[in-house]
Amino acid sequence: MTGPAVEIRGLEKRFGPGPGRRRAGVVRALDGVDLEIARGTIAAVLGPNGAGKTTVVRILSTLLRPDEGTVLLDGVDVVSSPDRVRRRIGLSGQYAAVDGNLTGFENLRMIGRLYGLPRRVATARARELLGRFHLEDAADRRSSGYSGGMRRRLDLAGALVAFPAVIVLDEPTTGLDPRGRREMWEVVEGLVSDGTTVLLTTQYLEEADRLADAITVIDRGAVIARGTADELKARVGGDVVSIRVREPDDVPDAVRALGAVCDGDPQVGGRTVSARAQNGSRSLAAAVSRLAVDGVRVEDASLTETSLDEFFLAVTGRGVGTDGDATTGVAR
Repeated sequence: MTGPAVEIRGLEKRFGPGPGRRRAGVVRALDGVDLEIARGTIAAVLGPNGAGKTTVVRILSTLLRPDEGTVLLDGVDVVSSPDRVRRRIGLSGQYAAVDGNLTGFENLRMIGRLYGLPRRVATARARELLGRFHLEDAADRRSSGYSGGMRRRLDLAGALVAFPAVIVLDEPTTGLDPRGRREMWEVVEGLVSDGTTVLLTTQYLEEADRLADAITVIDRGAVIARGTADELKARVGGDVVSIRVREPDDVPDAVRALGAVCDGDPQVGGRTVSARAQNGSRSLAAAVSRLAVDGVRVEDASLTETSLDEFFLAVTGRGVGTDGDATTGVAR
């Protein structure tokens, strides 16, 4: 098929007041969200707790009906044709949905049978995915004995059993240790290399930076920015070049060198001079080269990349891990 794998236009969702909020009125969890995902790419939806990320996922996966807007998955409307959408989507939520009383193989075969796959096909698919996710050695053990990372991989394998066109990963590395997160990232990257389309919701800036081809930032139910990781980071001033010279008398030379290749006025702190880079590492190399020609001895030179954390703080005034004020617990 041609066209985007996912197309969301003007998505709105409202909830009534929760317990203890009798005077709070209606809560607008999503307020006109637009999102488009190209086929064979990873799109990240980034935002703090309460931003509306999980509400988007629930609507896309037919678990929740929108109040306004259109949502198409693989060209199919999620409201008018939910059964067709369910056959095209795989969902891995924030917590691994595996049956601890079943083995890893039994979990995957059961999912295949529930999707209507013939027993022989479901069995073959289960074995294939266990190998793909490096779980073959634990295939015949009860999944209750799996580590957290193994359970997450098994859950993701379950989302792939029915050969979906789109995989939705709702904060897939929540609760994993650094090693488990890296392993999950490698799995997700492998999915896209095979042509799968992935929608990823996350609170982790590093995760979005590493995985996503495009990032949509939402806050309090509305889109506040979109672009690649580099484009978003550039909005808060880009990277910073810092050079520390050996002799205090060389500081003016360093100021001139950085002023010639960087943006804005260089900042001086002792023997260190810093400035916003115009061209990242090229600005750093150009400044060092100028100083070498002038005979200035450089003790240290570094390039500090602007993080997506800094971007989010700049555009919202708060961190990604903080709660939103305008949404209910449903609108994570």
